[in-house]
Amino acid sequence: MPAFSYEVLDAQGQTRKGMIEADSAKAARSLLRAQAMVPLAVEPLGDVDDSGASMVRSRRAVFNATGLAVWTRQLAGLISSGLPLERALTALMEEIDSEPQRQLVASLRAEVNGGSTFAKSLALYPRDFSQIYRAVIDAGEHSGHLDQVLSRLADDLEERDQLKNSLIGASLYPAIVTCFAFVVVMVLMSYVVPQVAEVFSGTKHALPLLTRIMLGFSDLIRHWWWLGAGLAVVGTVLLRLSLRQPAFRQRFDAGWLQLPFVGKLSRNYNAARFASTLAMLSNAGVPILKALQAAAQTVSNQAMRQDAIDALDQVREGAPLASALAQKKRFPALLSMFARLGEQTGELPQMLQRVANQLAGDVKRRAMRLATILEPLLIVGMGIIVGIIVMAVLMPIIQLNQFVR
Repeated sequence: MPAFSYEVLDAQGQTRKGMIEADSAKAARSLLRAQAMVPLAVEPLGDVDDSGASMVRSRRAVFNATGLAVWTRQLAGLISSGLPLERALTALMEEIDSEPQRQLVASLRAEVNGGSTFAKSLALYPRDFSQIYRAVIDAGEHSGHLDQVLSRLADDLEERDQLKNSLIGASLYPAIVTCFAFVVVMVLMSYVVPQVAEVFSGTKHALPLLTRIMLGFSDLIRHWWWLGAGLAVVGTVLLRLSLRQPAFRQRFDAGWLQLPFVGKLSRNYNAARFASTLAMLSNAGVPILKALQAAAQTVSNQAMRQDAIDALDQVREGAPLASALAQKKRFPALLSMFARLGEQTGELPQMLQRVANQLAGDVKRRAMRLATILEPLLIVGMGIIVGIIVMAVLMPIIQLNQFVR
């Protein structure tokens, strides 16, 4: 049964807002009038077709990564305590402060009350609930262990969010230092250095070579900055357009994996996401072929994603998962080794999760190590550049003092 948000006037003439479940907007207005309220606006929480059935609603996601993990954890706790899914959704809806989130949960509750499965209800909001999320929920509903599946989903979402935050945190300081250094250098070159030229323009003495070089760069920046900015914008646009081409994107991502430091970081990050997703889906009871197909979609590097799809084809033809992954050199050898151990011992999900944890830990360590190395290098590099500019400014003054003496 669809859910509708409403705005009404009550018997005291006060405006009230809320949500109601009804077969149609007309039926919702009738129910509101039966409660001695005057409907001002009745809008469906999700799009509905002519028969009143809910349809997929295209809109922005209302849950961020952290919010979705918290919501999933809360839902898992309520269901594991014995509450039916409908009552758990009702309890969560009453606790949510965000109006868009409350409307989303109300729509899910209405769909579940109408006889729809939870996974099918989640499919109405693909921007909030990914295909992998829905596949795990579907497997949990069929196995009768929805609470355990939700708890595992929350763990996976939290681990991914922590890994992403670790990478962002490690790159934030170097990025800030780089931007600050760029701004300082631009100010010195476009304002300070030209002042030196004006001060010494009346003298008959030739300026030092370093100062003349800096003045040349200064003139280039002041008069041709628009050309540099234009080339940067055009280059960025062309690169983004080229990356939309599958063949170019795959070659670009393959080359990215060959870079020092960041290549290894990207390889392990994508392998950790792949292994973690595959472990979660396998543990939930999703067939291995379907799990592999879904896990491949979590790999952001297109070259590694193609390797995962090739491995899927080999598994479909009867090859063991470990053998298929071992032939893909872009994936760490550790992944195929743990997959082989899992297949031999019958504990594939546990082994995949173990290797995912190891790879994620390695990504965090490498990111922190790279940030630790970059921080002093950037500071030293900024100091050298600023020092050169300062020397270019001071050298004419020193030279002039010598001539005066």
